Formats: sequence, C-alpha cells, structure tokens
Amino acid sequence: MHSSGAGVDGARGVLAVDSTAPGAAPRGLDAFRRGWETQIGDDVFQLPAFSADTIGDFRVKGNVAKVHGAAIADLHAASATRTADAPGGDQDLVAMYIVQRGAWTLGGPPGRGEQTVPAGQFLVRHVGRLTAFETTAHLTAKFLVLPPGELKPLLGNRVITGPADSAEIRLLTALTDMIHATVADLGPAGVEATHGALIELAKAVAKGRFDDVEPRLAPALTQAAKDLADRRLADPELSPAMLARELNVSVRTLHRAFAAVGEQVATYIRHRRLQEARLALAAPSGRLSISELAAHWQFADSSHFTRTFKKHYGQTPTEYARSTGAASLSPNSHLPGHGSAESA
Repeated sequence: MHSSGAGVDGARGVLAVDSTAPGAAPRGLDAFRRGWETQIGDDVFQLPAFSADTIGDFRVKGNVAKVHGAAIADLHAASATRTADAPGGDQDLVAMYIVQRGAWTLGGPPGRGEQTVPAGQFLVRHVGRLTAFETTAHLTAKFLVLPPGELKPLLGNRVITGPADSAEIRLLTALTDMIHATVADLGPAGVEATHGALIELAKAVAKGRFDDVEPRLAPALTQAAKDLADRRLADPELSPAMLARELNVSVRTLHRAFAAVGEQVATYIRHRRLQEARLALAAPSGRLSISELAAHWQFADSSHFTRTFKKHYGQTPTEYARSTGAASLSPNSHLPGHGSAESA
C-alpha cells in the first residue's frame, strides 16, 4: 500500500494513494481517509462512512489535488465501493463526476431517485447534504469538488448530464490534468489563477458554452487541442479548423490561445507528425517505406517529407534510419524483414 502527499498550505494539497497491491486492501480505506483529511481537508469534502464490505476490500489507485476550496480526484478502482445507507452530514458544494469506465450511482436528495453516471458520461449537481453512492469495480473516473459560490446560482436544483467528450468537458479534463502535473510547484499567484480557470470551465459546463475571450483558459484550450490532435495525427482532416470545430471555438480563438503560450497550431501538428515518423524510422520492426511514411503522416509526398524531416532533425529520413541501425532506406525501400504491398 502506498499513500503520499505534500502537506496542505491552506491553498493547495496533493495526495497519491495506491491500495491495489496484494494484501493492501484491508488498510486501503484507512490510508485514503487519513491522506484526504491531512492533505485535502474535510473543509473541502467530508468523506462518508462506507459499507463493511468496502472497508475490507478497498482497492483504489488515484491522485488528488487541492486548489483553494476545490479538489480534483483521478480514481481507478479495482474493487466496487459502497457507502453506508445514510452517510449523513451537511455539505455545500458542487460535485462533478466524469466517468471513463464502469459506472457511478448517486443517491438523490429526499424525494428524488438514484442517478447513474455510466461510462462516457458526466454529471454535475449542487450537493447540500451527503448522500449514499456506489461504484462498480474497474471504475475509472474524475471526481471534482467545487466551491458553490459562482456555480450554485447557475445550477439551482438542476442536475446536468452529458457526454464526457463534449468540448467543455475536454477543456476541463485538459486543465485538471495540468493541475495534477503542476500544483505541487505552483506559487500563490499560480494557485489563484488555476483556481479561477477551473471555476470558469466548470461554469462553461453548467452553461453549455465556453467563454472564448477568457484569457485564463488559453492553456487549457491549447492542451485540449493538443490532446485531440495527438489522437488524430494520421487523419487527413486534421487542421486548425477541425480542432476548433471539435472544441466548439472559433479558429481565431484557437490561434490566439496557442499564441498566448508561444506556439502555432499548424507547427505543433507538423512537429508531432515528424516525431511519430522518426519513432517509426528507429523502430526495429517497421513496415512503412519513406513514401508510405510520408503518406501516413499526411505529407504531400516523399520529397516534401524528406525536406521537412531534414530541416527539423538535420538528417534525411534515410540518414536517420541508418544512424539508428534500422536500415539504409530509399524512398520506396522498407525496413529490414518486412515486405510491402508492392512485393506481397
């Protein structure tokens, strides 16, 4: 079992917990609760009482970050979890659940039924009192606790649900990933700016639209665009216009966000494609020729690919492959040990 964290300084905290190792489960919940109380704080969210079966088999791995009155938990649960039937306790917060795998079932307030957040969906609601919940085994989800100030008036008594791949959730997810990576090193001004950006994106989820003139959101928009581009690098339709459309912003807004962090959209796409092509050239068991690599990574032809590669790396693709021991490649030759469509 592993539990670690950076001490709370009042504005931020970091918690990492892993009770998935053999024999760690019986003590896993205690470690998670102890870490939450010391690193995150019950003032942000009070953990409920859990059922006896959950206490004995709590196999969860995750990271939690606190910024001011907000907390972001990335959770991977190998075991099912279930709270006591009546956890009790007053709360005043906004809770958001983004489920990638498994399902999270939430008890409703008096007079309202349960709600299940399945894989690929999100749910956000105001919480005035602790309610029961349960999760399936093999759950992967983000759980966000947010201060109610600006969000509660937007939500009222509504429960907002939708797809986890919506533009607003993509932006929010990109920001939370950045927070996990940087919160331990942020100074007071950075914590304040991060908290503000988190609230602005949560408001975008509640309103169903993104405020594209909010400068604090440029890093999150840039990261979300990069994440999407990385998944679509081989797509011939990949372009600034496609990314802007998928993220529900204007092309001008996207370019402005990249400029704010000193980058250009098209340059990022080209460099990432070159990086992937370079990895393929160095691989001991590749299949693609120079011309096929050029086509796969959407370069106009092998000559254009070769010129661009040499300008970026100082070597032609053939020279680079030879220097790594992969092969000596002509524009239509293949890495050793592999045929081509032409020779098949």
